[in-house]
Amino acid sequence: MYSPNKSPLASPTSSRSVTETINGSHNFVIKGYSLAKGIGVGKHIASENFSVGGYQWAIYFYPDGKNPEDNSAYVSVFIALASDGTDVRALFELTLVDQSGDGKHKVHSHFDRSLESGPYTLKYRGSMWGYKRFFRRTSLETSVFLKDDCLKINCTVGVVVSGIDSSRLHSIHVPESDIGAHFGTLLENEEGSDITFNVSGEKFRAHKLVLAARSPVFENDFVNMMEEDNDEILITEMEPRVFKALLHFIYRDTLPEDDEFLEASSSSVPSLPDSLPAKLLAAADKYDLPRLRLMCESVLCKDISVNSVSHILALADLYHAADLKSVCLKFTAENLVGDLGDILLF
Repeated sequence: MYSPNKSPLASPTSSRSVTETINGSHNFVIKGYSLAKGIGVGKHIASENFSVGGYQWAIYFYPDGKNPEDNSAYVSVFIALASDGTDVRALFELTLVDQSGDGKHKVHSHFDRSLESGPYTLKYRGSMWGYKRFFRRTSLETSVFLKDDCLKINCTVGVVVSGIDSSRLHSIHVPESDIGAHFGTLLENEEGSDITFNVSGEKFRAHKLVLAARSPVFENDFVNMMEEDNDEILITEMEPRVFKALLHFIYRDTLPEDDEFLEASSSSVPSLPDSLPAKLLAAADKYDLPRLRLMCESVLCKDISVNSVSHILALADLYHAADLKSVCLKFTAENLVGDLGDILLF
């Protein structure tokens, strides 16, 4: 009997299905808790919407509770799907922050534990997960969770997604760029430096090519510099600490790890214009460094308060910090509607 030759088998193919969560967090601060009480059972205070896994979410806080049967004995907290979606599967975590500093937070979490029925499914926009009896109100009002009439709730959402992992079984990790570290070493070692800056008697050695590549102002200065004047440049109207931070950014593309940046939010209002972030914002404007300007704006933005907003707004206007100015004006409109006459509007 004739038997044809058996053709060789083709190489087997493979695929892998991966189900995982896309996680994101939101911190919700509720100021004026005592004033929020009495708004009515079933009525809530909502956080701003935040995005996780391609969906919008919001935290709902019910000062008088969500359940009429509880007679306002409990506060309720829920996480709501705030955008269109059908059968969105997710994990949740709600944390009421211990404001005493002891770290004994009240945590309700789906993460890091087995779920018998799997992740929670939100059927449609407006669906919620949370607790009608999140905390007994009388206990909350005498607890470490309420401080200066303020509550802090942290929320984490993990949206469940599935897909086919088509990446290769073997991969080679490419580390993050360390060019900034190399240029920083060049600045520190002064190797090949060809320009000296005199800032209030303190000397800084640097490299013309690096400065010119980063700042059009430096580039123009060097082009127009007389050959006999190229040994040393006198810098006026800038402190040595500010110029040092400026060079740090130019070479490393980062802000210095300075206590003045780490403790910016503790600065008193009168000292804001003299703080390192404010002084460096002025330097960024002077030397046309838009990325440095944005970095300083981001630091100063965290310091905005009712007492400081007019001072920060003045800095933003003076040094062309458009994003910081916009945040100041928005803060003023939301918090100081009755005191606009006391705010410097430019």
